[in-house]
Amino acid sequence: MVRLQKYLAEAGVASRRAGEQIIVAGRVTVNGQTASQLGMKVDPVHDHVAVDGRLVKPRRKLYIALHKPRGFVCTRGGEVRDRIGDLLPEEWRGLFSVGRLDCQSEGLIFMTNDGDFCLKMTHPRYGIPRIYVASVEGRVTQDMLNKFTAGLVSDGQTVRARRARLLTANNTSSNVELELAEGKNREVRRLFETQGLAVRRLQRVQIGPIKLGELPPGRWRTLTQPEIKSLLGSL
Repeated sequence: MVRLQKYLAEAGVASRRAGEQIIVAGRVTVNGQTASQLGMKVDPVHDHVAVDGRLVKPRRKLYIALHKPRGFVCTRGGEVRDRIGDLLPEEWRGLFSVGRLDCQSEGLIFMTNDGDFCLKMTHPRYGIPRIYVASVEGRVTQDMLNKFTAGLVSDGQTVRARRARLLTANNTSSNVELELAEGKNREVRRLFETQGLAVRRLQRVQIGPIKLGELPPGRWRTLTQPEIKSLLGSL
C-alpha cells in the first residue's frame, strides 16, 4: 500500500505536492469513488485510480547503469548539448541521473525514474560508498592521503575520503583510488586542490557493490534485480 499522492507521482501524473492539489480539487477517483483524504492509501496492483476520468497506471521502474563519457553533462533541461540522457533510447529520455558527475569526469552513474531509489543512493545519511580513480599531476604522498581521510576544509566545507590508496606515483604523475560516502560537489577534485595538485582524469569505477567493469564509454545496461537488492539491502 502506498499513499495516493506518491502513487500519482510514480505514475508520472504530477509531483507529490501537485498531486495533493489534484486530490483536493476532487479530480481523483479510487475504484470509482472520489478521493477525499490526502493520507489515503491505495494498492497499486488491485485498486483502479483515475484522474479526470482517465485510468492512471504505474510506470515500470527503470534502473540503468551508464558509463558517462568525459564532456557529457548530467542536466536534463535547457539547450545543453551532450547530455547523458541523449545516450539512452528515446523512450527513456525522461530518466534522471542519480547524483552527478561533473562535465570533465567520467565513469559509472545510475539513471532511474524511481525517486525513492534516487534518494537512498544520494542522501548522506545512507552513506553509499563510491570509488574513484584519479590521475593527478605531480607526486602524491602518503601524508597527503592521511590528510584526505582525516578531512580537509575547502570553501568552508569539510571534504573527506573514507579511504585513500596510492596506486602508482612518480615525480610527474600519480594514480590514486579514493572511496567517498557523502558526494559533495567536486569533492575529489577539491581534496587534491587543497594540496596544490590538479586532477587530469577522474573516473568513478564503483557505486556500492556495483562496478563499472568493462562497460564502454557511452554505453549502458539495466541493473538486475539482485543488483538492486544488493544496493538497497545494506540500508
